[in-house]
Amino acid sequence: MSNETNNQPSEGELEILQILWKIEPATVRQVHELLSANKGVGYTTTLTQIQRMLKKGLLSRIDQEGGHFYRCTLPQQQARQNLVDKLALQLFEGSGTQLAIQALGSGKVSQAELAELEKLLKNIKDQQSHE
Repeated sequence: MSNETNNQPSEGELEILQILWKIEPATVRQVHELLSANKGVGYTTTLTQIQRMLKKGLLSRIDQEGGHFYRCTLPQQQARQNLVDKLALQLFEGSGTQLAIQALGSGKVSQAELAELEKLLKNIKDQQSHE
């Protein structure tokens, strides 16, 4: 098992990553203010989670005048791919196609998303025809 898999973010850590992907670099206080707007969480809880994430290698810290600022070391696209791969493996015997079919079967797909999917499928077909 790779180091990436061992350092998968928890649900709470994902919430912090979501905030940092939007506003990084940010202080604990900035993250806490945005996190606590939707969820009753104490400042020390946010601080503790950020410290754990630092130890796991999910974040890096920049010491600047005005405090400690945190950045994600895990790119958003990589985190998404890791979670999709994990979900496909756990529930769909590793089939990303079955995962996609299940997600699309919910009927909550906009016209813009359908157009994006059609473009993606066309690109995949084009690549396969050139192999």
